[in-house]
Amino acid sequence: MARTRVRIAPLAALSAALLLTAGCADGGGTSSEPTAAASAGAGERKAKPVVVVTTTWEGAFAKAAGAENVKVIVPQSVHHAPDYDPKPSDLAAVAQADFVLYAPFEPYAAKIKEAAGSRAKLVEVNLDNDADKVGAEVARLGALFGTESAAAQWKSGFDGEYARLSGEVKAAWPGGTSPNAVSQVFTVWAAKLAGATTVGSFGPEPVTPAQLAELSAKKPSLVLDNAHMSTGTVLPDTGARQVKIVNYPGPDLDLLPVYRNAAAELKKAMGGS
Repeated sequence: MARTRVRIAPLAALSAALLLTAGCADGGGTSSEPTAAASAGAGERKAKPVVVVTTTWEGAFAKAAGAENVKVIVPQSVHHAPDYDPKPSDLAAVAQADFVLYAPFEPYAAKIKEAAGSRAKLVEVNLDNDADKVGAEVARLGALFGTESAAAQWKSGFDGEYARLSGEVKAAWPGGTSPNAVSQVFTVWAAKLAGATTVGSFGPEPVTPAQLAELSAKKPSLVLDNAHMSTGTVLPDTGARQVKIVNYPGPDLDLLPVYRNAAAELKKAMGGS
């Protein structure tokens, strides 16, 4: 019997110690386990921020930067995003956001945040599909979101795909010579992708008679129009092939198809496959 009591006493003491430790953790928050859990939760929230974007263009940048929870406000069916009238559901989405991404030509973005009373960080995005600018913006957003590793991984894949597409387009140059191109201000990136020489630009306003004469005198073989802001045939009766360039990604928020589609259209215009 004495031997049994000796065994029970340490067990009772251990149970009391555990109860005391649990009581201290519940009351004073001094336990290391809840602190670690809280830290993990905070890290997870930082790694997976809620990001509200005005269009799929900003959405693609956010996704490339590593954001997983991305809400797009302007439907893809809206041809001119700055004309969109935000709905109450849009304001509700912004109220739950950690970040709101917008472009300078979308003035309603600040109004959306103000109307929703959101504490989200309002981030202006440089919407330009120029490869260098895309890389810089994705890295900047990754730093803001705390997803630098995902952003760097995406850029590595993007650089390889861009180089491949650019090489294919350059291989389609007529006679092996770089073509001259006139580009809408938001499609200059496509001329760079093609290795074309940009001899002039236009837009976003319609081309004036004076601009028409000036651009025609440059004798471009390509006119790179903006599919989202097209004003019709830019240089009629010049023999230049007009190519529609799409800037906005699809609902999957994948930016790479924008480059693939542009490369395909450029090759077609230059007589390639």
